[in-house]
Amino acid sequence: MKFVCAVVVLVSLSALTAVAAVKTEQVKYHVGDKVMVGYMAYPADLTTRRPAILVVHEWTGLNTYAKRRAEMLAGLGYVALAADMYGNGRVAKDAKEAAALSGALKADRKELRKRAVAALDALQGFQFADPARLGAIGYCFGGTVVLELARSGAPLKGVVSFHGNLDTPHPEDAQNIRGAVLVCHGANDPHVPKPEVDAFQEEMRKGGVDWQMISYGGAVHSFSNPESGFDPARGAAYNPKADRRSWEHLKLFFREAFGPPDRGPAAP
Repeated sequence: MKFVCAVVVLVSLSALTAVAAVKTEQVKYHVGDKVMVGYMAYPADLTTRRPAILVVHEWTGLNTYAKRRAEMLAGLGYVALAADMYGNGRVAKDAKEAAALSGALKADRKELRKRAVAALDALQGFQFADPARLGAIGYCFGGTVVLELARSGAPLKGVVSFHGNLDTPHPEDAQNIRGAVLVCHGANDPHVPKPEVDAFQEEMRKGGVDWQMISYGGAVHSFSNPESGFDPARGAAYNPKADRRSWEHLKLFFREAFGPPDRGPAAP
C-alpha cells in the first residue's frame, strides 16, 4: 500500500516551535466551481513581501498537522499557505477514505496539478507574498503533489518532499522544473521501494535538475509526524532525529533558495 500516512490530530512539536509572532486566517479559493479552504500563516506586523511557501497535507486532508507546519514556517519569517486538495477543507474520517481521496488524485495527475496550481495562485495573491520567491513543501501524499507541481513548470525556487512518493507517469516533465528540489526520505521506508527511488534519481539527472535526496537511517514512512506512533515495524512511525534533522535541512535549503526571509521588496 503506497499511500500510508498517519491519521493525525493536534500534535505537539514543541522542539520545533518557532519564536516569531504569527497571524493566521482562512483563505478560500476555487478550482472550477469547487471551493477550496486553505489556511494562511504569516509573521505579525509585516511591512515587506516575504518568500511564500505552499504546504501540502498528507493523504488525510488539510488537518491540524499541515496547519502547524505552516505556522512553523511563518515563525521562521515566511508567508505560508496550507493548501486544501480535496475541497471545503475536507478531512478523511479514516484510512479507507483517505486512500480513496488521495488515490483518485494520484491517478489523475492533470487534476492534481490543477488543484496545486490553484493553491499556488492563491498564495501569490496574498499582499505580503513575494511572487519572485515561491516554494512548496509536502508530506506523504503532499510530497507527491509538490513534486508534480514542480514538474508542471510552476515558478518555484525550491520544493521539499518529506517521506513522499516519488513516482510520476511523466518523468520527462522533470525538464520543466525551474528551481531546486530536496527530498527528505526514510532510508527504511517500505512504501517507497528502491526501484522508485532509483527511477526518481535518474529522472532528476536526465532533467538536469538541481536536486538533493537525503536518506535518514532507521526512518520509515511518515517519520516527521508524532501521531505515526513509534513502531517502525508497522512501516510508518515517528523518528524524532529524522524529524529534527529534516527540518534543519529545510531551513538551510530555503535560505539558499531565497536568502534571508526578512529581506524583500516593500509590500503594497
